[in-house]
Parts: sequence; structure tokens; C-alpha cells
Amino acid sequence: MNRQKNSLLIFIAVLILFSIWVDASQTIRIVNPFNQKVIYSRDVPVRLGLDLRGGLQTLMEADLPADVPISQEDLKVAKTILENRANALGVSEVIMQTAGDRRIVAEFPGISNPEEVTASMKETGLLEFVDMGTKPLPEGTIIETDYGQSESATAPTEVPATEAAATAETETEATPEEGASPTETPEAPKVYHTVMTGAALSSASVTRDNLGQYQIAFSLKPEATKLFADYTASHVGQYLAIVLDKKVISAPRIQSAIKGGEGVITGKFTYESANALAIQLRYGSLPIPIKIVESRTVGPTLGQESVRKSVLAGSIGLGIVILFMALYYRFPGIVADLALLVYGLVSLALFKLIPVVLTLPGIAGFVLSIGMAVDANVLIFERLKEELRAGRNLHTAIDLGWTRAWPSIRDANISTLITTLILFWFGSAFGASLVKGFALTLALGVLVSLFTAITVTRAFLHLILDNIKFSEHHSWFGL
Repeated sequence: MNRQKNSLLIFIAVLILFSIWVDASQTIRIVNPFNQKVIYSRDVPVRLGLDLRGGLQTLMEADLPADVPISQEDLKVAKTILENRANALGVSEVIMQTAGDRRIVAEFPGISNPEEVTASMKETGLLEFVDMGTKPLPEGTIIETDYGQSESATAPTEVPATEAAATAETETEATPEEGASPTETPEAPKVYHTVMTGAALSSASVTRDNLGQYQIAFSLKPEATKLFADYTASHVGQYLAIVLDKKVISAPRIQSAIKGGEGVITGKFTYESANALAIQLRYGSLPIPIKIVESRTVGPTLGQESVRKSVLAGSIGLGIVILFMALYYRFPGIVADLALLVYGLVSLALFKLIPVVLTLPGIAGFVLSIGMAVDANVLIFERLKEELRAGRNLHTAIDLGWTRAWPSIRDANISTLITTLILFWFGSAFGASLVKGFALTLALGVLVSLFTAITVTRAFLHLILDNIKFSEHHSWFGL
């Protein structure tokens, strides 16, 4: 039994130290002590939402007649593509949600280029499969392709005789003098050939190969199958780039002729990167046209004032709760206050690791969960007092207090979690991100409070009180 308690105390101590490390850091980094090589590195800033940081809020809608039905799948895919575009512009903590059956609500905290973001949201996108020959270009390279160029742009045109003569005369007069260096003509950018566009794909999905590595399996529409088979058969060993909006996103090598209209794209993919590329392959352009209905800029001044007042309100609330527990429950209340501090450290670490984008309602949910974190302790300490009054020894009273209070604690917190789940679903389904933030922070707070009340407070009480004679210290327990 003592060994189990010691293991629990060691676990709690490690958790506290880890939480302090995360809370105090902007970047967590694990370094191999032998060769100083970085094993793991990740940025863990406190992420603030639009109402606290300022930025741009945009309401977008499908640019189709009201009587044209829009599938939820198309709307979700459009949201994913728009989100990827915003991330590519360097906008962090983007919140984008579908609202109803034809609208998307987007929030871009802390942006300094709202015009560029708005323009990016309006683009439809173009996906191309481009012949790279034997020299592939790195990902992210902007190229020029021949797709969409009219024949008149490349084919020679006849010049009338009179105009030709005039041109020749002009050229003769403009001939540079002897010894003068001719003007160098700049080299024209290379134009790559587009083999086919994303319109030729019928499907693309993430699969695994025999070694468990992620790859992208795709299939072509019947009319494109023969074209692709002929091309790949004559270009084995060469590179076929996948280009989105003239930017290279991948350049796989053709391993063999693809004759059945199906193939795979291999590379060093994670599931997330493979899935993102599969989405781009399926929907290089938006599946539905999008228009911006409303766009407004939120200034950072209001956000800074909100943060200041929220921190002040949270500090006052936490101080009052700590004072009440210490005065009313005496020594167990002080132990619960220590557990409450652990609760705060662990919650903030979770917010930074998940990460949670904190909005003003989200902070309100966290402050509310501070009060709820004490509820379990109140129930447990009242049961503890009853057991002590009944003549139980302190060790037994602590265990019985937890055991008999647990059903009430469990039911109360499960009902709260069900409510937060409904609120989170409501926020996701109807684009109410403020409700979603409140529900998320409250749910995390409830889960962490359960852990601290049931595990941390109990471990601390056993650590300190197991060797105390209750008969000599009634006043310590508020009896």
C-alpha cells in the first residue's frame, strides 16, 4: 500500500514539474545529453482568440442560387481548403467553422494583411499535373505552365507586305553602329507542359504500403485513363509535378506505366500531410464558389483590456476560494488549496499543449471551472467530518469520505460534461465559436478538477495526516 502511495506521489511531483516547465516556456525542447542533438521541439505559446488579440472576422457564403442544394461534404471540404490557404499565408490560430448549410464563419486573430487574406479566400484554385522531365523543382517553387494559354500567344501570325517592308526599313535604321555592344535579351522563363488538370481525377485517398508508410492512392476518370497511361509509359523515371495555383506541392517520380487509371503517390508523408495532399488532389479548386458576405476588423485595444480584466477577475475569484477553504475547513482546506494550485498549473499546460485558442468566453469557462474544482472537495470534506464525528480514525475517515462522496461527485460532473458536449456541438454546427470555446475550457477544467480532487488532494492528505492523532487536533478540521 505504501509503495502504491509513494508511486502516486512521485507521479504527481513529475506532473507538477512538467506543468511548470510548459507554463513557463514559449518553446519546449528535449535535447540528447550525449550529442546535444534536439530530439523534440515545439512552440507552446498562449494562443489568444480574435476577441482578445484583434484581427479579421469574415462571413462567407456559397456563391450559388438559393434553390441550388449544397452538400455538407462540399461545404466541409471548402472550409478545409480555405483553412489551409490561410495557414499558408502565415495566419495562426485560424478558427473556421461551417454555419448552417451554405455559410462559413472565419476568424483570423492578429493578422496584419486583411486584404491579402480576403483575396486568398476568393480564389478558386487550379490543380495541374506538370511534366518536370528529369530535373524536379523543390516544393513551393512558383512555375509557369502552358495550361490555358491560347494558340495565338505562341503561334506565328502573318504580317502584311507593306507592314513587313516598313518593319525592315525601321530595323535597318535601328542597326547599331560598328563596335557598339548589342543589347542582351533576357532569358524567358521556362514554360512547363501541363499533362492534365485535377478535373481528370475521380478519387484520391490515404492508404498504407506494405511497410506501413502513408501514401496517396488515386484513380482517374475513364476519359483520362488512356492519356495518363500513354504519358507514364513514355516517361518512366522522369518526374511528374503536382502543382496547385502554379506552386509545386509535390514532385513524385514515375516508377512505371500506369495503365489501369489507378496509381499511388509515395513520399515521406505523415497522415496529416498525406490527407492534406489527398484533399488538394480531390479538390484542387474549391468544390463550390465562395463569396464574402461580410468582413470586419476587430482592434487589439479591446482585447488587451479584456485580458487585463479577465486576469484580475480570475485572480480575485481564486483568492476568495482559497481563503474560504482555508478558513472553513482549516487544515484539509489548506491541502485542497494546494491541490487547486496544481489544478491551475495542469490546466494551463493542457491549454498550451492541445492547443486551446483562448477567447473571452473560454476564459470565463476556465474561471467557472475553478469554483467547480472545489465542489468535489466540499463534498469529500463534509463526508470526512461525518466519519470523524462517528469515531473513525483519521486514515479510515479519509478513505470513507472519498468513497461515499464519489457517486455524487461523479453524477454532478458527468451532467456538466454532457452539457459542455451539447454546447460544443452547437458551436461546431452553427458557427458559434464563442460558445465552443466556453464549452471546451469548461470541459477540460471539469476533467482536471476531478483528477486533482480525487487523486491529488487525497494523496496530500494521506501524506500529511496519516500520522496525526485526530483526538489531539480537533480544531485542525473545523469541528
